[in-house]
Amino acid sequence: MPFRPDEMRGARSGEIDYRLARRHLIAEHRRGRLARTDVCDAHPELLRAAREVGDVTGTDCPICEEHKLVLVSYVFGPRLPAHGRCITKRSELAAFHRRAGTYTCYMVEVCPGCGWNHLARTWALGRGDAARRTAAR
Repeated sequence: MPFRPDEMRGARSGEIDYRLARRHLIAEHRRGRLARTDVCDAHPELLRAAREVGDVTGTDCPICEEHKLVLVSYVFGPRLPAHGRCITKRSELAAFHRRAGTYTCYMVEVCPGCGWNHLARTWALGRGDAARRTAAR
């Protein structure tokens, strides 16, 4: 029986989940192969976004186990800054679904305490090139 991505339940179209890479990185840290400074290296702007606009989860940080993880989302695509756009409200994310063009959303989990950060998942947004060609007519 062939694998068909459209048959996966709960997955967004074009979604990539990075759980396996996350587990491997955490295991390497726990084995002592990666120092805490190697895995807790969040950029100051990412930490600020986590504190100010991120969505707090119920999951403890896998490194310090003292703070709850926070999810921060960024969108990249046409007519957006090179550093992307940090999403502060769910309505902003929904607006990108309706826009013509192809956008990519990156969701990063961050520990505001120790600086752990890891790309959790990515997925496609927007109506793609077909919508852009239709709008140009």
